[in-house]
Amino acid sequence: MKSLFTVAAFVASVNANCDNSCSGHGSCTMDDVCDCFDNWGVGLSMDSGDCSDRICPFEIAWVDSPDINGRTNRYAECAGRGICNRGSGLCECFEGYEGEACHRTTCPNLCSGHGTCEYIEDMVFMAVYADYNNVDFVQDAKTMDYPWWDRTKTRGCVCDAQYTDIDCSKRMCPYGTDILADHEWLVSDQKWEQQVLTFAPENGNLTALTDHTFALTFVSRLNETFTTIPIVFDEPPEKGAMSEFANDIRLALLHLPNKVIDNCEVFAEVRNSSGFPNPRVEVTVTFSGDAVQGPQNFLVVEDYECSSGCTPRITGLGLETAFRKIADNTSNVDYSAPYIAPSEGRRKLQASPAKRPDGGKAIYNSYECGRRGKCDYTSGLCDCFEGYTGENCNTLTTLV
Repeated sequence: MKSLFTVAAFVASVNANCDNSCSGHGSCTMDDVCDCFDNWGVGLSMDSGDCSDRICPFEIAWVDSPDINGRTNRYAECAGRGICNRGSGLCECFEGYEGEACHRTTCPNLCSGHGTCEYIEDMVFMAVYADYNNVDFVQDAKTMDYPWWDRTKTRGCVCDAQYTDIDCSKRMCPYGTDILADHEWLVSDQKWEQQVLTFAPENGNLTALTDHTFALTFVSRLNETFTTIPIVFDEPPEKGAMSEFANDIRLALLHLPNKVIDNCEVFAEVRNSSGFPNPRVEVTVTFSGDAVQGPQNFLVVEDYECSSGCTPRITGLGLETAFRKIADNTSNVDYSAPYIAPSEGRRKLQASPAKRPDGGKAIYNSYECGRRGKCDYTSGLCDCFEGYTGENCNTLTTLV
């Protein structure tokens, strides 16, 4: 009997021997089927087999067939945009895709070394927030909510200043007015872009801002961002003009690098309004230089404290924040909305430009090479048509 039991046990052990001993990557079950360790199996079917193949990472598929309920974009090996190397367990992505599971797109030509590759949800609208809507605390460029399935997957180039096109391979050329364009309001005295900055202290006491410092940021049509040196807030008169304060602002803007603002006029005054119970300082900036013809991005007031580890070093301004309604690019501004306390750590917008005043919309327009030349995208220089000259081709040399 003892010998018969030994033979039976031997036969049972032979029958329980799985294929290739599960290749060392799984355990053998009693029915001779391998229970593979994580990320091991066999072939495209990913059955257990002898556990000799690696399984590659899964991600949301770029394209797949719908299920019975019409759902798509399920998880797929290498996101359906690469071939799994069964030996290494790594995805070999097709051109245009990258990542552990081929789950994100590459950017064209790696943005040519003149930009950054950004996810679609991080793309911004306009250059500064106020160009989109100045009814918010944040002054940086506006981002939109993006809820779709390719969030964190689809990417594109965000070009550095002075570069453009889908792969950031082209240099931008100067912008200027079309010297022969038909303009509206030809009898108007105001031809230049005007912007108004409003400074309203939190407690209504303008003298509380005295000797505090702030700065202004300007983003050019070529996407260059420049911030001024610290500007000291002068003690305002009881009412009336603040010529010295206005001159300080003008000089700070004119001293930005590369003469990005080659000329401007600034006027500051203390004002009161029935819809705005406390006195405020309004600063009107008129862009009157050849380099700033036509509509410009809104100036941004840097009113936060910058005491260490940042530049420029400014004390900041304690400014009130309120919602404002802009109507048709005119001076009709609604200050009747309730006061909204700013969130902790976020910039306040009351100092940002509230409006372009009535008549402040520029008659001058702004075109690449003044619409009177072609841009050499290699050099970033305008090749003016015959009869025109200048950096942006807006000087007429021949009158036909």
